[in-house]
Amino acid sequence: MTTTGRTRTYWLEHAWLGTHVEPGVAVDVADGRITAVRTGTPTPPPGADPLRGLTLPGLANAHSHAFHRALRGTVQVGSGTGTPPQWRGPSGGGSERAPDSFWAWRDVMYAIADKLTPDSYFSLARATYAEMALAGITTVGEFHYVHHAPGGARYADPNAMGEALIEAAAEAGIRITLLDTCYLSSGFGEPPNTHQLRFSDGKADAWAERSAVLKERDHARIGAAIHSVRAVPARELATVARWAEERRAPLHVHLSEQTAENDACLAAHGRTPTRLLADHGVLGPRTTGVHNTHLTDEDIALLGGSGTGTCMCPTTERDLADGIGPAPALQRAGSPLSLGSDSHAVIDLFEEARAMELNERLRTRTRGHWTAAALLRAATADGHAALGWAEAGSLVPGAFADFTTLALDSVRTAGPAPRLGAETAVFAASAADVRHTVVGGRHVVRDGAHTLVPDVPRALTAAVEALHG
Repeated sequence: MTTTGRTRTYWLEHAWLGTHVEPGVAVDVADGRITAVRTGTPTPPPGADPLRGLTLPGLANAHSHAFHRALRGTVQVGSGTGTPPQWRGPSGGGSERAPDSFWAWRDVMYAIADKLTPDSYFSLARATYAEMALAGITTVGEFHYVHHAPGGARYADPNAMGEALIEAAAEAGIRITLLDTCYLSSGFGEPPNTHQLRFSDGKADAWAERSAVLKERDHARIGAAIHSVRAVPARELATVARWAEERRAPLHVHLSEQTAENDACLAAHGRTPTRLLADHGVLGPRTTGVHNTHLTDEDIALLGGSGTGTCMCPTTERDLADGIGPAPALQRAGSPLSLGSDSHAVIDLFEEARAMELNERLRTRTRGHWTAAALLRAATADGHAALGWAEAGSLVPGAFADFTTLALDSVRTAGPAPRLGAETAVFAASAADVRHTVVGGRHVVRDGAHTLVPDVPRALTAAVEALHG
């Protein structure tokens, strides 16, 4: 993960330094960290590795379900004619019709989850994380809940699935925060269904005991997650929160992604999911709510006032027809924003950043809710902070030497150099424009090619076909 020994110098033709783009920047690297950032360097110093284009801090994908990558292009549940699909219902019986929705998509997702093994999950995650590196992502937050064998039996190593993800990130050359997820029930007061048995440890104490065995590595940190208030009974929430607090670890939670979840929580507890989490000590500066889509004004005040973060996943939220969350209000209230590709319908953090602004333009019919620099911070420094990597996400001495370079001569980015700024990355570029990705001072992507996984499309094809075969 890191280069050791001698100092290495990268010369950045253009570099985004958090507030502006600076031409001609030399970055010295030793032992995987930046030791110096030297501006006013119009040509590469002798022996420097030139990165031509616009270099940014490495991107942080703060919310990932790696196995969802196998669903891309396969789960348009509806007929395309405006007629709702056939729907078997949550119990699996009947032919009742229901709208093409998140809940219909979820059943298709379960079918893929049922087929995962530690080996097949490693192969899929390795290819998916390599795709992320090609997109400029240097750190991923993996929201991991497929823990056990189908039916719920434990593997000989109870963390075999999580270890597969950690090793996959190492082989793909990126950092990972494994957000080991507590998932105990199918709904308020309901036991896990057949598909969910492999997600569940039975009790939060058993989840905590298993998760405590996971070890951090140079490229891997361990955090916690509450799948959702419907999947973790209220009496168990404090156990997960305490586990994270004792370790000073990040804690993530799917929050108010669906109005149906809000309605069920109100019926079961007489309060919103956000209020339920607050009452059980879950909210706080190391906690991140994922989606935070359907919130009341009180919910927004609780999240912002506690410093709880918000991870928006716009491409997934639009793919699943979830809705547009109140991101500007959350940020104004004090909730830091990060970004995730979630279901991997798209792996492109530039698109996630752009979509957050463009969604608000559609919703409000006004422009300019965030500057391009603010959106880049959500994709870099604030995303890393949400994943427990505060020393990543900036081009400053002492930070990890994680950065990515965008080509400035593609059909999307070509234009006069004087206009160059954060806007080029956020409102023009895409993942296809990434030319270099450096992690810990090591080239993981060079000239658009992955240096550790030679043929990423082929690796993806093989891993996905194995699950659909």
